[in-house]
Amino acid sequence: MQTVVDPKTLLLQRIEDKTAVVGVVGMGYVGLPFAVEKAKVGYRVVGIDRSAKRVAMINQGQNYIGDVKDEELRDLVAQGLIRATTSFEEVPELDVIVIAVPTPLTKNLVPDLQYVEGVTREIARYLRPGQLVSLESTTYPGTTEEVMLPILEQSGLKLNQDFFLAHSPERVDPGNARYTTKNTNKVVGGVGPQSLEVAVAFYSKTINHVVPVSSAKAAEMVKVFENTFRAVNIALVNELTLLCDRMDLNVWEVLDAAFTKPFGIMPFYPGPGVGGHCIPLDPHYLEWKAKEYNFNTHFINLAGEINRKMPEFTVDKAARVLSQHGKPLRGAKVVLLGMAYKANLDDYRESPAIEVFKLLQKQGAEVVFHDSWTPHVEEHGFVADSVELTDELLQNADLVIITTNHSNVDYARVVALSKVVLDTRYATRGIKADNVVLL
Repeated sequence: MQTVVDPKTLLLQRIEDKTAVVGVVGMGYVGLPFAVEKAKVGYRVVGIDRSAKRVAMINQGQNYIGDVKDEELRDLVAQGLIRATTSFEEVPELDVIVIAVPTPLTKNLVPDLQYVEGVTREIARYLRPGQLVSLESTTYPGTTEEVMLPILEQSGLKLNQDFFLAHSPERVDPGNARYTTKNTNKVVGGVGPQSLEVAVAFYSKTINHVVPVSSAKAAEMVKVFENTFRAVNIALVNELTLLCDRMDLNVWEVLDAAFTKPFGIMPFYPGPGVGGHCIPLDPHYLEWKAKEYNFNTHFINLAGEINRKMPEFTVDKAARVLSQHGKPLRGAKVVLLGMAYKANLDDYRESPAIEVFKLLQKQGAEVVFHDSWTPHVEEHGFVADSVELTDELLQNADLVIITTNHSNVDYARVVALSKVVLDTRYATRGIKADNVVLL
C-alpha cells in the first residue's frame, strides 16, 4: 500500500533537501539579490519579470543591480541555477513563489496594488497543491490575507491544506555594503500556523536570522512602521532645518553637536526631500488603512507634509541665494549635482532632485544635471540626461546645487570653480569657502 504524503510534509522535505524550485516574481532591487542568495545555497531559481530586457540579461548572465556581484550571477546562470522568463506558465513547476513587485501610490496617495493583484491572479491560474506563496512587497496591513488569499482560493485549493501563504517584507537597503539580503534579519508572518511553519523553514535556509511573528498582518505592520519611523524622524530634522533657516542658524552644526550624545538620540539628516522606493510611499499605506478603522495617523500625515515641502524650500532658498548675488532665478543657469535619491547609488526612484529640477524649470531657470551614477533619468514623464562636469560648466553656472552627495565628485574643485554653491547634503563639509551656502 502506497503512503500518501500530505502537501506540507512534501514541501518541507523539498525545502530541507533543496530540491524545491523557487520562483521570484519581479527581478528588481529586491528580487534579483534574493534569487542570487537562494541559488548560491543550491536551489534552482526561476525569475519571472514582465521586462523582456531584464529576462534576456539574466539569461545571458548580465547583471544590472549594484548589490549583486557580476561574477556570482554569471556563474549561477552558467550552472543552470538561475534563469528567467516573462511567462507564468512555469508556475506549476515551482514549489515556492516569492513576489517582489512595486506597490506605488496614486496621485491622491492611495495604495495602488495593481501589480500585486495582477501577479496573484496569474499565480492562481496555475496554483497546485504543495506550494508556498510569499509576498515581500511593502503594503498595508491586511493585504496578504484580504486581497491575495481570496484570489488564490479561486483556484479551488484550500489554504493551509493545499497551499501556504505568507508575508515577509523586504528589507533591502540599496548600496549598503554591510547589510545584505543574507545578514539582514528577516521578519516572517504566515496566514495561519501551517503557513508560518513552511515560510520560516524556507527563509531559514538562506537568511542568517529569521524573526517569526504571529500573522501576515503583523509582518506587514512591521515594515510600514520601520519606514514610517524613518519618515517621521527625517521630517523632524527637515522641520528643524526650516526653523534654523529662519533663525540664521547652521542646522548641520546643531545636529553634529546633538549627535555627540551617547544615548537617547539617533542620527537623521535633512536634505532636499525624501526619495527611494520606501520612505516617500510606505507610510501613506498605513495612513490610508488607518482610515478604515476611523483612526487618523497625525504623525504620519504631518511627516509626509513636511518632507514633501523640502524640494519647494530648496528652490526658494536657491532663489534667495541668487538674489543676494544680483541674479533672478528666471533665466539663471543652474547645475544640479546628483539625481539619485541617495549617495553612491544608481537608483533615482522618487528622487527629490527630480522635483527640484522641475520646480526650477517651472520658475524659468535653465537647468542641467550631472550624475555619473544615473546618466539617464526617466520617471513620471520626466526625461533628462546627465551632462559632463567640465570646468566651463561650473564657471558659467549662476548656481550649483548639490542634491546628492556622491563620493566620486571632487567638491573642492566644484567650490573653487563655481560662483556660488547651495549644498543640501553637507557634501562640502571641511571645505572653507565664502561661496558655499548650506541648506
